[in-house]
Amino acid sequence: MLSNIQIEILQTFSRPLPENQILEIRQILADYFAKKVDDGIDELFEKNDWKAEEKVEGWLKEHLRTPYK
Repeated sequence: MLSNIQIEILQTFSRPLPENQILEIRQILADYFAKKVDDGIDELFEKNDWKAEEKVEGWLKEHLRTPYK
């Protein structure tokens, strides 16, 4: 079964498009979802009262790999 967004996209783009327009639409979608991730990360930092530089520096120093035996 198709989701509501899939149906909307199929109806909107029911005619053939040139390749350059398809690439533009892909970029628009990629930018949209990248912004959603960015906003989510900003919200996470605000909610937890994290300071960006300190948190990222801490992540850089973490060693989470499992040691080999």
